[in-house]
Amino acid sequence: MREKSYSGKNNIIKLDNSFYQRDDVVKIARELIGKCIFTNFNNNLTAGIITETEAYKGIIDKASHSYGNKRTKRTEIMYHDGGIAYIYLCYGIHSLFNIVTNKKDIPDAVLIRSIVPYYGLTTILSRLNKVKYKTNYTNGPGKVTKALGINYKHTGIDLNKNIIWLENIRYVFNKEDIIIGKRIGIDYAEEDSLLPYRFKLNIKKLHLL
Repeated sequence: MREKSYSGKNNIIKLDNSFYQRDDVVKIARELIGKCIFTNFNNNLTAGIITETEAYKGIIDKASHSYGNKRTKRTEIMYHDGGIAYIYLCYGIHSLFNIVTNKKDIPDAVLIRSIVPYYGLTTILSRLNKVKYKTNYTNGPGKVTKALGINYKHTGIDLNKNIIWLENIRYVFNKEDIIIGKRIGIDYAEEDSLLPYRFKLNIKKLHLL
């Protein structure tokens, strides 16, 4: 996989709060496909293009941690204004990166399930303890955070700062290249487990300019 160039601060087109604080989390989840997550930890810049997301529709969604307006120490961060990170431990092992959306007290969020490396491939491979990149190395939510150096201690980080942030980059793909389906691993959510809230890009159709 070829390393991408990144010319830095002058060309940053960050997503701002106007993107995150809209009221349609499903639409946001779809529009996050093709966006790029950047991380900068200890001056190690890495980035990945988002290729899979899942929407979680707050207190009315049985799959959401905040279903039924469940406010706990862990979920309280979901009730903030959109544009911050909600990161939690899954099975006590994997940190999962979610983006809080909507306005204050409406706990919607989008889970980032998969990326394709965009910048900092050498660092990403080192974090994954791999030598050569393969697509299945970053095709799960726990793999995403490991590749980008994110862990649950980063929950609550403002995505408008310079630690974790998202950018528009130059890419081409057709809407038809996004596969829409049900979310994964949420059978406990009964009928809500069948909602078409998962979006996955056929990465063979992604072309960077």
